Amino acid sequence: METLPNLIGGRWVVPAVDATSPVMNPSRGEAIAAVPMSGAAEVDAAVSAAREAFPGWRETPASERAQVMFRLKGLLEAEFEELAKGICREHGKTRVEARGDLRRGIEMVDFACSAPTLLMGECQENIARGIDCHTDRVPLGVVAGICPFNFPAMVPMWMWPLALVCGNCFVLKPSEKVPLTAQRIAELLQQAGLPDGVFSIVHGGREVVDALLEHPGIEAVSFVGSTAVAESIYRKGCHHGKRVQAAGGAKNFLVVMPDADPDATATALRDSAFGCAGERCMAGSVAVAVGDAGERVLPGLVDRIGAMRVGPTDVDEQPDMGALITAAHRDRVNELITLGEAKGGEVIADGRATSVEAAPDGFYVRPTVIDRVDYANDIATTEVFGPVLSVMRAKSLDEAIAAANRQSFGNGACIFTSSGKAAREFRHRVSAGMVGVNVGVPAPVAYFPFTGWNRSFFGDLHMQGREGVSFYTKRKTTTVRWFGFGEGDIWVKD
Repeated sequence: METLPNLIGGRWVVPAVDATSPVMNPSRGEAIAAVPMSGAAEVDAAVSAAREAFPGWRETPASERAQVMFRLKGLLEAEFEELAKGICREHGKTRVEARGDLRRGIEMVDFACSAPTLLMGECQENIARGIDCHTDRVPLGVVAGICPFNFPAMVPMWMWPLALVCGNCFVLKPSEKVPLTAQRIAELLQQAGLPDGVFSIVHGGREVVDALLEHPGIEAVSFVGSTAVAESIYRKGCHHGKRVQAAGGAKNFLVVMPDADPDATATALRDSAFGCAGERCMAGSVAVAVGDAGERVLPGLVDRIGAMRVGPTDVDEQPDMGALITAAHRDRVNELITLGEAKGGEVIADGRATSVEAAPDGFYVRPTVIDRVDYANDIATTEVFGPVLSVMRAKSLDEAIAAANRQSFGNGACIFTSSGKAAREFRHRVSAGMVGVNVGVPAPVAYFPFTGWNRSFFGDLHMQGREGVSFYTKRKTTTVRWFGFGEGDIWVKD
């Protein structure tokens, strides 16, 4: 079985380490590659190569850095379907979901192509008589990204396209569960003409993470993962003097008003809760049915769930939902469903004990709905990260907003209604950074920031959009005064 190499200084090298971790095909429960458990020595080598490459990359004009992204965009489009198939194989996403993962990543490359405009500074003449002031954006130096498993293309590409066009060098630690997509895209970056050392990959686990957070040659760290780890990353990175953005977990509430369109809402709930097998931080986790909205919407949702096909995604005949990432995660999701039922929830669609004849060793849980959940039930506040939708009941919009605001996360919140007043009230009062109105997954496109709140984000500057540009640059302000013409400038006067 192939052991993947690191990319350091433009060279692909398998590190001399003893430990490896298997890369699984979740659809089949089969190992398809091995990731080396690199350590501090490999991180140091990558940072050294990046620091050596940084002066030349920083001096490369922004327009030339953007041209690398233009060329990469063409390569990604040419290999789009093969990359999507690869995501299906190493992650378990359906082909449609894999294409969406990759397309969102390419949108970040598109956005990065506008670097000459994004990096423009500000200036003003005569802030005082004869004195001008200029503010420029300059790169930080060497920065790093630590990524989760759930979006093998998109999440790393939230980070490095902007970091690179801003003039930084980047060290990526992909998830050890899904490293193959990052590996292939890095090869395309090399084909696009990125200089050696500007982009590195170091595979591994916690030892690599700790080394990145502690290394004095790294100026900033971007992270996406669970809240507990995000908080730890933020604290440790800040302790070591780094700029940190750390996106954590979520428990996204979907408020359904009695006047919501039943069919459209049932479809949106299905797609929000069970798209990507629920393994996304923007998944709908809790539906709050106001008044008789539950009786109007839940039957249609259960019907739609019953029609969903679950199975392997590494085939041409695609299901509606694929496997979870590991056997351990499948077992955890099943345990949480059982706990939610034991705490008083009514399981009206049960995905436990799922077997798929075509792939008996795959890691499957069918879509599950647990009705009549309240805050005494742990499943109302625990991030399941699987195809499970809990349903609360509320008597009013006020009660529903209070339920949404009571939990500690703050990534997304949505309302389904025909009332502009209700939508306005919800948008104004709900404590979440991304809000949807009749939209089940309110994840913004590349040129808007991904604005999680509360314990869903640690830091000051979010990923994507102009906030991403601000994160990967620092401001230099120059104040200029000239007292008179020099001897060589005498010709300008009469």
